[in-house]
Amino acid sequence: MKLNIALFAALGLALAAPVFAQKTGEAPGGKYAGEAEQIFRTSFRADNPSYWMKRLEQDETMKTCQQYRDNPPRPIGQRLEKLNAATIRYPVDGKLVGDWKEGEKLAAVGSGGHIGFIQPDPAGRLRGGNCYACHQLAKKEVAYGTIGPSLRHFGKIRGNSDDIVKYAYDKIYNSNAFTACTNMPRFGLHSWLAPEQITHIVAFLVDPESPVNKD
Repeated sequence: MKLNIALFAALGLALAAPVFAQKTGEAPGGKYAGEAEQIFRTSFRADNPSYWMKRLEQDETMKTCQQYRDNPPRPIGQRLEKLNAATIRYPVDGKLVGDWKEGEKLAAVGSGGHIGFIQPDPAGRLRGGNCYACHQLAKKEVAYGTIGPSLRHFGKIRGNSDDIVKYAYDKIYNSNAFTACTNMPRFGLHSWLAPEQITHIVAFLVDPESPVNKD
């Protein structure tokens, strides 16, 4: 009986601890983090576009999320969310809802801006958000990912109030302003989408005429 109690106590402690708990004195990311980082960096060609080479340098959010395996203690997560919220920028005209037809195009494009040497992107190629990789949106598109929640009928369910529109814009611009270390890319912060482009995707989500909100 005493042995069983001890085993249950040990199991309870194990379950209560973080799944990816870091060992005391171990370097952030684990003891092989430095070696893995070096392998990662040397895997890129030196003539990569400067935009992508800059992306190899982690900001505070990325470093912290790596250290805590995307599960930082809540006070640290709150600090990261506040830090990312401060980065959000809006269109000069202050308008947050653009053209849903343009947003439909941007949501579907996932190939623009990739690192390609065999077939580089032509000048002026549309750089989209590849939204369907993670979300369900318009009914007609059946090839969608499920990493993120379904956004089908987003506007129909949530409406298109100023608060909802701002939430959608901010979430696309910098998702870490809401959930530290989320899987969703920070499209605006990393200049993957310009503020005006984000307004088009917002329109795709909230406009009643958008296919997202049609039966």
